[in-house]
Amino acid sequence: MPTENLVHEHVFLGAGHRRNERRVWLVIALTATMMVGEIVAGNIYGSMALVADGWHMSTHAGAMLITALAYLYARRQARNPRFTFGTGKLGDLAGFASAIVLALIALLIGWESLLRFANPVQISFSQAIAVAVAGLAVNLISAFLLKDDHQHLGHSHGGHAHGGHSHAAHAHDTHTHGAKAQPAGGLEHHDHAGHSHEPHSHGDHSHQGHAAAKPGADNNLRSAYLHVMADALTSVLAILALLAGSIYGWLWLDPAMGVVGALIIAHWSWSLIRQTGLILIDATDTVSDLQSEIRERIETPQEKITDLHVWQVGPGHNAAIVAIATQNPRPPAFYKEKLAKLSGLSHLTVEVTPVAA
Repeated sequence: MPTENLVHEHVFLGAGHRRNERRVWLVIALTATMMVGEIVAGNIYGSMALVADGWHMSTHAGAMLITALAYLYARRQARNPRFTFGTGKLGDLAGFASAIVLALIALLIGWESLLRFANPVQISFSQAIAVAVAGLAVNLISAFLLKDDHQHLGHSHGGHAHGGHSHAAHAHDTHTHGAKAQPAGGLEHHDHAGHSHEPHSHGDHSHQGHAAAKPGADNNLRSAYLHVMADALTSVLAILALLAGSIYGWLWLDPAMGVVGALIIAHWSWSLIRQTGLILIDATDTVSDLQSEIRERIETPQEKITDLHVWQVGPGHNAAIVAIATQNPRPPAFYKEKLAKLSGLSHLTVEVTPVAA
């Protein structure tokens, strides 16, 4: 058999990678336009409120640029063999970096708010409210564009493809110790790029079809979404504080709302840092359900899993290495078939070791 038939790709990008990339670039363009407009108008009309808000938006635009470049690089390098399991986790790395930036923004907002308590400044309420409303409108539009709809796609389709394309797991037959592995032919092969191939035999190396990979949370998109939501939150809190200040003269409410906003943004940041960090270090927290399902489908009184590694390699894509000790050894293809319908299992290696009864 030609060796090229045994070669497969490790493209573990999220189901909506290209769509999400386009949305982020669109939001960056929208944010940058608003940013430049505020800075220019502020300098022309002598409004420090406009200038300050413009530079504040620049921090979020810069953070979203990390998101966009991560999408671009991951897509272009998806088939680069130097990346052992593809570039699917690059979005989590970008999300982690962006979450750090979000934490710094929360810290700066909190610090500036505390300084305002000690040194109150005169506020031009009508102008400041107008700026906050304009910023809120841009942020709401951006949030709508960036809202991840993966929750509507997360259910299993029993082997049916998403959007006309199907995803399948790479399954690797490793030889059985003391028992010859049998070929698993006629199994459907997929390259993870979303295009299916005709079924063909691979001998000891096979690819197994299974239910469509469950799209996981795209933490790269989530980081951009949290940035615009953080900006929207500060705008809402500012509008409330400014309205109260203009009506009742409560100048202290403006920095107080700043502290509240900083704490909420810090909480969002920590949540994203924790989630992406666990994925980056291959923690089992993110795949515990899949581990349990693998054990349930494989283990019997005569067959035990002696070594199990499951980790996320991209949004909605997980890899697994399963070592099985059994009194009645079967070919690896037998055990792969048991796992064939597990949603989200995109790369599988099975090793079988016979043991004495």
